[in-house]
Amino acid sequence: MPINDLKQLLNPSKDGELGDIVQRAQAMGTLTSALCRSLPESDRHAIVAANVRDDGELVVICASSAWASRLRYETEKLLQAASDAGVKAATCKVRVAQG
Repeated sequence: MPINDLKQLLNPSKDGELGDIVQRAQAMGTLTSALCRSLPESDRHAIVAANVRDDGELVVICASSAWASRLRYETEKLLQAASDAGVKAATCKVRVAQG
């Protein structure tokens, strides 16, 4: 596949075939970064990814069950960080990444 065709396919600013997926991935990356910044520096690496479901549930994926336990105590802070990033979330669920 020529490089120009691939750029068009992945172009999030146009109606490329995968544009919606690229936009969603960028939004998830931005949200994940915002949540990480809300934590103390020593804990920032605990979050692997984050997303908001259509029902307003913030889902935070962390690296281990130990981190999940710690992050569950930070749900209010995580919800506030999501709100500060322009994401409306009513509840927060912390999950462990599948290894």
